[in-house]
Amino acid sequence: MKVFRYLAVSVDSIFAHKLRAALTMLGIIIGIAAVLVTVGIGSGAAASITERIESSGTNLLTISAGASRGLSSTSSLTLADADLLADATLFPDIVAVAPQYSSSATVIFGSSEGSYTVVGTTANYATVRNLTVAGGAFLSDAQVAESESVAVIGDTVASDLFGADDPVGQTVRVDDTLFTVIGVLEASGGSGFGSSDSQIYVPLGSAQGRLFNAGRSNGSYAVSSISVQGAGSAVLDALQVQIEQILRLRHRLAAADENDFMIQNQADMLQIASDVSGTLTALLGSIGAVSLIVGGIGIMNIMLVSVTERTSEIGLRRALGAHDGDILLQFLVEALVLCALGGVVGIGLSFAIAQGLALLPAMSYRIVIEPWAVALALAVSTASGFIFGLYPAMRATKLDPIEALRFE
Repeated sequence: MKVFRYLAVSVDSIFAHKLRAALTMLGIIIGIAAVLVTVGIGSGAAASITERIESSGTNLLTISAGASRGLSSTSSLTLADADLLADATLFPDIVAVAPQYSSSATVIFGSSEGSYTVVGTTANYATVRNLTVAGGAFLSDAQVAESESVAVIGDTVASDLFGADDPVGQTVRVDDTLFTVIGVLEASGGSGFGSSDSQIYVPLGSAQGRLFNAGRSNGSYAVSSISVQGAGSAVLDALQVQIEQILRLRHRLAAADENDFMIQNQADMLQIASDVSGTLTALLGSIGAVSLIVGGIGIMNIMLVSVTERTSEIGLRRALGAHDGDILLQFLVEALVLCALGGVVGIGLSFAIAQGLALLPAMSYRIVIEPWAVALALAVSTASGFIFGLYPAMRATKLDPIEALRFE
């Protein structure tokens, strides 16, 4: 076939001008690497956000005290609300309920101390929030019922207070109350407010009564939030509406009154994260695509130079009977080969950059270069060769054979 014959001619031409070919491909190489790395950063960020949301629990609804315009000074949620939601006859689609009362406190062990979030909760919390215990055990139903002075600490808390020592069995002071550490959680990889690594978990009654003097409403202790695990993601929307209606009735809210609580749906959070990450990936990819366009223009420029340099060759080929299609195919194949080789090298470079960035301590997530992105990069580089090589190839077909033979 003619394509394979001209493919060999193109390779010979490229190797005959190695430096020029390398510099020509450099634009495509940088463009492809830029697109893949930037899109990989967006995909990696999306994967990291999704993992963190999903690590906080599956099929999760979080009910927080306070209206949407801000938290009220007195919690609108009570332990009685949580007990009602735990009633399987009323809410058959709820698998588990875990009320929480949380606040910050100073925690001291020996000469080490720090300020951490202390979460009073129940034994269900570990299941609802997907917590894994690395050593010891999580809170038990009996310890919660008796409001015992026991605590489970996050990985960061354990490192800060105990260093390399085993915290299980040790006693820590939380404000003015002593607690025995019964368990240490596995590192979740999260950071900042809300990360289980920087939290301490105690029985709900201990937090409400001994530590923070929680208020009461209608004889029931206030809670900061309630975590609800649904039977599946398909029931979350309906469950959210049902819970909202029940709580509005319990809190005696009129039809015109705003909710004195907020319900966060994990599925909605995942959708928002997906939308944001998709926009970020498209933005980063479009920025990288600019480099690819510049590289394509470089290909066209060099191919125009090549046509000028090989004018006599073109004239000779046409005098020997070469048709316009033959001339067009020769230069078009050469442009395609340059872009395809540049695309392959660019893909390899992008993986090398991704591996190098992963070694940086400041890189909190990995760059994810998806197979579809690699396939798209090859397709785009080949298309660039066709688009930017077509004009020089067409120009070569328009050369007059007699004038081309006279060209010096």
